Amino acid sequence: MNNNLQEEKENLNKSNPMDNYLKQAEKERKDQSLFFRILIAMIILFIGAIFAIFLFADNKEFLEDEFGQDSFVTKLFLKLTQSNTNKEKAEFNLPFGPRKQNILLLGVDSNGADSDLWVGTRTDTIVLLNIDPRSKSLNAISIPRDSKVYLPKNMGIQKINAAHAIGGIDMTIKTIEDTLGVKVDRYIMVHDEAVRKIVEALGGIDIYVEKNMHYNDYSGNLHINLTKGDHHLDADEAIGYLRFRHDAMGDIGRTQRQQWFLRGLLQEMQKPQTIAKIPQILSIAKEYVKTDMSLYEMSQYAALAKHFDIDNIEIATLPGAPNKKGYTSYWVLDPEKTQEVVNRLIYRERVKSDKTQFVASVMYSNNNETAGKALIEELETNNITVKCTGSSNSTHSQFIAHTKDVTPEYYNWLKKKVTGIKSKQFVYDPVNYYCADTDFTIILAGQ
Repeated sequence: MNNNLQEEKENLNKSNPMDNYLKQAEKERKDQSLFFRILIAMIILFIGAIFAIFLFADNKEFLEDEFGQDSFVTKLFLKLTQSNTNKEKAEFNLPFGPRKQNILLLGVDSNGADSDLWVGTRTDTIVLLNIDPRSKSLNAISIPRDSKVYLPKNMGIQKINAAHAIGGIDMTIKTIEDTLGVKVDRYIMVHDEAVRKIVEALGGIDIYVEKNMHYNDYSGNLHINLTKGDHHLDADEAIGYLRFRHDAMGDIGRTQRQQWFLRGLLQEMQKPQTIAKIPQILSIAKEYVKTDMSLYEMSQYAALAKHFDIDNIEIATLPGAPNKKGYTSYWVLDPEKTQEVVNRLIYRERVKSDKTQFVASVMYSNNNETAGKALIEELETNNITVKCTGSSNSTHSQFIAHTKDVTPEYYNWLKKKVTGIKSKQFVYDPVNYYCADTDFTIILAGQ
């Protein structure tokens, strides 16, 4: 009997990647999401150049005092912020030409063992970035982790986050390319432990918690006890905030929280005292980030980062609908709407629109009624029909485009005309849940 048990244990230890994935799928996994991994990847890879370009381009004395006149860090930052010839701020110059690039960002979970961080792990965060060097702009598509797809090599129907656990990065890239009809140029993988380490290195992060969050998972060692309001979250509290999904919004609410965590962390990074923590953050990158980019490529992307306007980054989630088959829940992609998102954000297709009359909806929180009515008046003054108004419980403001006519160019034009829509996150969502037959929705959030 004991021999049989020993043989079973040995067989389990020798199981193939598919068996490991199926065994992991039966366990209660830690919930990870999309945008906090985007921010970690972007922060770790571009942090030095971003600091130099945005904060210290003209602060040579600070760099020399902090790191020394002849230190590597000082020389690196000065080189990034100045050209070698005329001492002007450096411009972006891709080593592989001015064509658009698709960068795949992956957040991987723990495999539950003290082994290779990247083997047998699922990609619970999948984001495809499209970078256009000519327009110096960035688009981001979130691919839901439960998306129902066909895996290559006759692996059949699976959730898309299983591709990495079964076949590694090659299968993940191939699955995304086949599903969306795109070419993936480079990839960046970030292990989930990097999130905790980065927040620890920064000494916490300022976040507005939009609701009371209380949840205990003793088996998963997850304890969340947050109250509504402004907080300076430590690493454990930040992880709890990011993982919380036990409310009516479920994964949708959790995804929204990741997007705003990104903004909060970027604000934390822009504090001058954070530059002294760069060596610690770079050491985290060495252990918890994996990429096929060269150092030269990363430095060039970093130089481009100075041109990104966070309010003009267009984001979208692949549209679809939930579907449950037995005990397995899938996100079934809408083929037509998914193609619209890919065409717009990846291929940058723009329609020639002669539309002059736009229709909008405006949603605002109860304590934002005055600003909501003022915004409606501004829109109507600019020949925009406001078809629907209503209350919103959202704690973050957004500008959501629903039709092809509402382009980033139109949004930038509108921001100059209507002061009430400045500094709103720009989202493309062809599935309009707010008000039928409107071109865009503006959400004015409150606290």
